[in-house]
Amino acid sequence: MDPDSVKSTLSNLAMGNVMAAAARNLQKEMAAQEKTQASSSANEEIDLDELMDDPELEKLHAERIASLKKEAEKRQELKKKGHGEYRDITEGDFLGEVTASELVICHFYHREFYRCKIMDKHLKALAPKYLDTKFLKLDAENAPFFISKLAIKTLPCVILFRKGIAVDRLVGFQDLGAKDDFSTKTLENLLTKKGMIKKKEKDEDEEYMESKRTSVRSSLNHDSDSD
Repeated sequence: MDPDSVKSTLSNLAMGNVMAAAARNLQKEMAAQEKTQASSSANEEIDLDELMDDPELEKLHAERIASLKKEAEKRQELKKKGHGEYRDITEGDFLGEVTASELVICHFYHREFYRCKIMDKHLKALAPKYLDTKFLKLDAENAPFFISKLAIKTLPCVILFRKGIAVDRLVGFQDLGAKDDFSTKTLENLLTKKGMIKKKEKDEDEEYMESKRTSVRSSLNHDSDSD
């Protein structure tokens, strides 16, 4: 037999063996992946069963539903009082608006002042975000009585009211970096610091449920490793 022919045959056989081995390895990997996926799916189902049967979580779920319902009712009541939007009011509306809500932010402005328009933009962005606080604006030219009573000398002037009492004020931009290009976030942080808006934190019951899920998964994974 021709030596070159023998070499070619042996080479082909070797390549065939390599391809066959590769195919077997691929089949093994695919089978292992399918097994892992099936095991993961089973664990997820067990996770759900464990969570559904947990009386503490059932109680938390019921409490959460009640809390959400109460929160929805509160939101509707606040919206009836004018919360959730940045509204222009008249001097005749002022006392009723300020005394009807616990937290009120009122911007005394002049329609021709550029800085008042800047303040308008930021307050308008914050109003729908913080429903607990009422955001108002009042044209200073049309409110001489309250301009005098509140001793407002410089515009823009933002008066902060708590339970109908003026507790603080922002005059011009001196507390906002004394520059026109301050961000809404800067004003938001300042109002938060002054207690006029409340940033919502993660609910305690949600944290508990997440820790419970983690505990169940950890327990199931430990059992699986033991098996």
